[in-house]
Order: sequence, then structure tokens, then C-alpha cells
Amino acid sequence: MRPINHITFSVSNLEKSIEFYQKVFGAKLLVKGEKLAYFDLDGLWLALNLEEDIPRNEIYKSYTHISFTIDEKDYDKKLEKLKRLNVNIQEGRSRYEEEGKSIYFRDPDGHLFEFHTKSREDRINFYKKNRHDLEFFI
Repeated sequence: MRPINHITFSVSNLEKSIEFYQKVFGAKLLVKGEKLAYFDLDGLWLALNLEEDIPRNEIYKSYTHISFTIDEKDYDKKLEKLKRLNVNIQEGRSRYEEEGKSIYFRDPDGHLFEFHTKSREDRINFYKKNRHDLEFFI
């Protein structure tokens, strides 16, 4: 299997979502139609599909999210940008400082995203030292 081909989000307002993904992520709009938009997000193909009649309340109960790596030195700058854009910032889960910092936020349709300052390897190494309840396969 190869890396992710693309990620698609169902959206209720295409114009509002296009603006969100451009301003928050700096995504480059490649294609726009009546019911779809394609972006380049740092090499990732991101797609939006307009689906106006879908109930969207349940999404707020889920921890399912997509996380993007940011440098720790950029954390405050990213947080201030999200606040300035009136993005729906969510309270994150409590964690140890060694696990890294996170900013959780939602797009206009409730999809949850995270900006995170540490890598998978950082997290696993922290867990190896501190989480004896976990089983490791590496």
C-alpha cells in the first residue's frame, strides 16, 4: 500500500469551507465546481464535496480527527491566527508536557483537526518510559 491518496470532507456550504481551508491551512485551490473543490495542501490532495442535507450534530461527540505537525516555536502564532479568524477552538485532552502541545479546532461543519508539536516516535518513546499498561511491537 502507498501513502494516502486524498482526504474528502462533506461540507454544507462550499464557499464558507473553501475560505476556511484557504485561510486556516493555506491550502491552494486547484479546482472548483458547483458541488466540489480540490486543494493542494502541502502535497496532499484535499477534496470538499457539497452535501447540504446531512445531519451534522453527531460529529461533535467524536474524537476522530486529523492532526498536522507544527513546530513548537510556531504554537503561539498558530493559536493566535485561529483566534483572529474566529475558528472554533476546542479544549484538548490533558497530557504530560513531554507528549507535546496541541491545538484542537473544528471546521465550519464540525470536522475536528489538531495542530501538534511532537512526532509519533516522540509519543511512543514517552509511553515506553511512562505507560507500563501498554504493549509495544517495535
